[in-house]
Amino acid sequence: MILGGERMIVKDDFLNKLRNLFGLNLYEVRIWTALLSRGVSTAGELSDIGNVPRSRAYDVLESLERKGFVVMKLGKPIKYIAVEPAEVVERVKKFFVEHANDRVKRLEDLKGTDVLDELKVLHKQGIEFIEPTDLSGAIRGRHNIYTHLETMVKGAQKSVTLVTTSKGLIRKVEALKPELERLKKKGVKIRIAAPITKESAQAIKEISKVAEVKHANKMDARFCIVDGKDLMFMVLNDDDVHPTYDVGVWVTTPYFASAMESMFDAQWKNFDDASKMMPNGNNVK
Repeated sequence: MILGGERMIVKDDFLNKLRNLFGLNLYEVRIWTALLSRGVSTAGELSDIGNVPRSRAYDVLESLERKGFVVMKLGKPIKYIAVEPAEVVERVKKFFVEHANDRVKRLEDLKGTDVLDELKVLHKQGIEFIEPTDLSGAIRGRHNIYTHLETMVKGAQKSVTLVTTSKGLIRKVEALKPELERLKKKGVKIRIAAPITKESAQAIKEISKVAEVKHANKMDARFCIVDGKDLMFMVLNDDDVHPTYDVGVWVTTPYFASAMESMFDAQWKNFDDASKMMPNGNNVK
């Protein structure tokens, strides 16, 4: 997009970045950047500069005014003044926080309501028609994998078994520590096996308060077993894949999951306790 004739060029990727950061639509971000380049301008001028239909310019500017991006200058013709970008950032931050808090409150208020009860009934009815083979799937992207992993762990009643890499251990402690602390209080047995390195030493120190941690330098795998029936395993080495393309497979199958856990139990006895590997970092690679 060209702003102000040949004076300033705003690339589409920059406009898209602004849209994502500030929660604006295409017309809003075009009008806003056009006004920033002029400081003060009329709706008609901004329409031409920003390549926005004139019929939309006024309602777009009204929207930007409500959001705190622009100020309307009284007079004829009506002109608009751009708010200083740093101030816009603070206003948008405040709006996002207030909006998020409002949505969280509304979701919290759903607890114990007819809406949530009806959703639970629908889910319960749906589960009855699901074949065991349907309780499985592939999850793409590390963020989505960890979200599903947290859901699995949250429902644990008896045990959680985690096998991961050194880097994976650091990530899992960061993502799952609050939930694992809650499970520990419930009496859930938590075991973690991973290679112990200097980089993961702090994470091990933190998680050892709620889980039994052992050094597994010869087990190159990433998986989680919950209650001997729910299993998730990652199909790629996390050193060889970008987080966006990481893939996890989850399945609910007591037959396979319990067999996996039995094989793990046999190896668990041979692993060294993390505490033996930690003193002064002397045994840590």
